[in-house]
Formats: sequence, C-alpha cells, structure tokens
Amino acid sequence: PRRVREAVVSTQSTGKTLEIVEHMLSKKEEFNTHFLLSDQVHAVARVPPTDKVFLWLGANTMLEYPIEEAVALLTKNLDTAVVNAGQLDEDLEYLSNQITTMEVNMARVYNWDFKRRKAAAEKK
Repeated sequence: PRRVREAVVSTQSTGKTLEIVEHMLSKKEEFNTHFLLSDQVHAVARVPPTDKVFLWLGANTMLEYPIEEAVALLTKNLDTAVVNAGQLDEDLEYLSNQITTMEVNMARVYNWDFKRRKAAAEKK
C-alpha cells in the first residue's frame, strides 16, 4: 500500500507540474524553471514554447506526449491509483480481521488441548 500511495503522490505532483507547464505555454513564451537533478541538487532550465512533454514511465522508459494526452494519461493513472489504494485498504482491513479471528481460534484450541491434557493427567 505504501508504494501505491507514493504513486498517487507522484502522479499528483506530475499532474500539477503539467498544469503549470500548460499555463506557461499558453502564453507562448520562454520561461525559466528549477528542476530536481538528485536529492538536494536543483538546476535552472530555460523552457522554450512547445506542445510536447516527456513522461518517465519507469523501467527505463520515457515517452513523448502532446501535453493534452499527457494530462489525460496522468489523470487516468491517478484515478486508477486512488481506486487501487482504496481497494488495498479494504483488503488490509479484511486480512487484519481474519488474522484476529485466527489468533482467537488458535487460543481456543490451545486452551481446549491444555484442559484435555490436564484432565487426562488427573485421571492417571
């Protein structure tokens, strides 16, 4: 579930970035921005007017998309990730309940066996 939540946050962040890029590109002029190179290292970039962006899809895959398609893809991915996170939370709650039930049943069997052995030992 942690990875799914991280995917949701990452997709939201990318979506916000694309909204900013769309807004800036609607002006059809060059703009400067800061971007993350690695942890604690940022760089300044000059972004010329364009109608395309590159999305990192993972597994060493980066694809070029028109901005409108990129926004649609990220919105779809975000919706899917939110649904998956909700489903995982439900599944985890169900599993937690099942684990509790199993632990109670194991304790009951242990207690039953303990009483049975104690009764058998008293008969001897």
